[in-house]
Amino acid sequence: MKSALFRRVPADPPHLRVSHEGHSFKVALKRRPTAKRITLRVSHATGEVVLTIPERTDVGLAQKFADSHSEWIASRLAKVPDRVLFEPGALIPLRGVPHRIVHWSSIRGITQATRDSRGEPIIAVAGEAAHVARRVRDFLETEAKRDFALAVKKHTAQLGIPAKRITVRDTRSRWGSCSANGALSFSWRLVMAPPFVLDYLAAHEVAHLRELNHSQRFWKITYQLCPRTDDAEAWLKTYGSALHRIG
Repeated sequence: MKSALFRRVPADPPHLRVSHEGHSFKVALKRRPTAKRITLRVSHATGEVVLTIPERTDVGLAQKFADSHSEWIASRLAKVPDRVLFEPGALIPLRGVPHRIVHWSSIRGITQATRDSRGEPIIAVAGEAAHVARRVRDFLETEAKRDFALAVKKHTAQLGIPAKRITVRDTRSRWGSCSANGALSFSWRLVMAPPFVLDYLAAHEVAHLRELNHSQRFWKITYQLCPRTDDAEAWLKTYGSALHRIG
């Protein structure tokens, strides 16, 4: 008989299922060695439900905890705004201006921001209908790269320190970052916000090229580069989470 020391411990399931009044909800299970107690949260930005448990907590206990909070989960999810998909007819912001997605041709072509016959802003997408969502996202990422490249170039010229690299990603926990070697990364979703918000994020991360911290010196540089820092911070606090509900 093999020793109990060599028995395989079953891996945690990635998700738990919780039911409330006929509705089933998926709850992501995260085990954290540093966690002191079971915690449950619902992201207002994505609608994701996450249950975090300490290292030695039994999965069965975690399930009971989640089940006991099913009504709370349901009420929180009911307050999460509906997702806006990248599909024909959907209205999505580009640089703060609502644009309607129009699938104008099944023949492959470019995706572009333009205006319809009535002068209304649209994002015109060509190609097969099944690829509309991907083409819209690719278009927004390309526009974000262009906007951030221009904004970073402007701010680095003022600061006199070049950025090593600029990338855009779909980040959830932060809008931008600056590595120790001078590489900048931003969320492409900021291209949907008003231009002054994107400009602020570019200034924020460029300021980190000189001060890789959030000291008073850092904020002084940020304000010098972007006088509308307070406006941008307030916008992100109020509307930022909604950007994660698009696409």
